[in-house]
Parts: sequence; C-alpha cells; structure tokens
Amino acid sequence: MNVAIIYLLISVLGGAIGQLALKRGMNSFGELTLSMDKIVNVLVRMATNPYVVVGMVVYAASTVFWLAALSRVDLSFAYPFASLSYVVMLIGAWQLFDENISVMRLVGCVVVISGVLLISRS
Repeated sequence: MNVAIIYLLISVLGGAIGQLALKRGMNSFGELTLSMDKIVNVLVRMATNPYVVVGMVVYAASTVFWLAALSRVDLSFAYPFASLSYVVMLIGAWQLFDENISVMRLVGCVVVISGVLLISRS
C-alpha cells in the first residue's frame, strides 16, 4: 500500500478520534455562550478538561500525517479521503454517544466510501 494512503488514513482516523474526544469533553459543559464577560472562564475550563486537551493533541497529530501525505500526492487525490471522517464519526457517535443513525445516513456513508474507492484507484 502506498505510504501516502497510510498517512491519509491515519490522519482521517486521528482527526475523527480527536473530534470524538472533543465532543466528550464539551458534553460536560452543557451549552456554552461565548460572551466577552465569560470567555476567559470558558477558555480555562476547556484548557483544563482532559478530554478537550487529548482531543486537541490527537487532532494536531493527525494534521502532521495530513501534511506528510500532502507532500506526496496531489490535493485532488488526498482531499476526498478526508470525507472518510464522516464514516468514522458516524460509527463513533453511534457507539460512544448513542446517537440514532438513520438509513439515509448509512446510504450516505456508502456513497462516500464508494467515491473514495473510485478516487483511490485513479
């Protein structure tokens, strides 16, 4: 398998895991309002939440793999791989947050996967 595709897949998986960790961390806050008088408190709470911190670190690491992949392949080849994060996110949201997954979302994921397979073969 091409190294660039491995980098792309690591990037997608890392980005999705990072986002899932961020969601887990932000669930503990409830709905936030970003107002000038509360912004410092909100930022401190975010910066001290372990899930938010881990999510940011994993997301940043996935960006390094994305950049490594971009150094090897065309952007028009790499970018569709980012859509695979929708599939990972759908599975993660279902498993971790008990979100309902409709048939239309599943069909959409099949379309995304099909598109990425077509592009990866070009």
